[in-house]
Amino acid sequence: MSVAEAGGVFRRARGRTLDAFPAEKEREWRGPFYFIQGADPQFGLMKAWSTGNCDSGGDEWEQEVRLAEQAVQAINKLNPKPRFFVLCGDLIHAMPGIRAVFSGHYHRNAGGTYQNLDMVVSSAIGCQLGKDTHGLRVVVVTAEKIVHRYYSLDELSEKGIEDDLMDLMKKK
Repeated sequence: MSVAEAGGVFRRARGRTLDAFPAEKEREWRGPFYFIQGADPQFGLMKAWSTGNCDSGGDEWEQEVRLAEQAVQAINKLNPKPRFFVLCGDLIHAMPGIRAVFSGHYHRNAGGTYQNLDMVVSSAIGCQLGKDTHGLRVVVVTAEKIVHRYYSLDELSEKGIEDDLMDLMKKK
């Protein structure tokens, strides 16, 4: 499966299973495979680094976007295709106006604020290490604010996104 096809894979997922990787095929060793790991696209760092001002800047992402596109194109040309692609590390360097940072890996919901920057940790889709349910965080960004809410998978699939969040997206 190519990286470009990944979006289609998730659209084909039914219920809580993913048709692209049938569970019965993944339970037993089927032979060697490979995956691609990319790290630190860190959008904004290249200009900041070149100007010697890594504490600010980060407002131009052109070089990093071009390199990320080149990486996806290179992966899509591989034969055989990798089993999957994982991107980790710093996704962005900095950008004026950042009000919140969203992350995971803690397997429970958490967060805090430091110098007007919100740190929001979303619980896992998979294994829960706290009292939260398996879920996803919906994040709505407007010109004035960032509003986020964690939904259990059942709640999101049964009820969808709540009206107050949907109303925020209708405003121009």
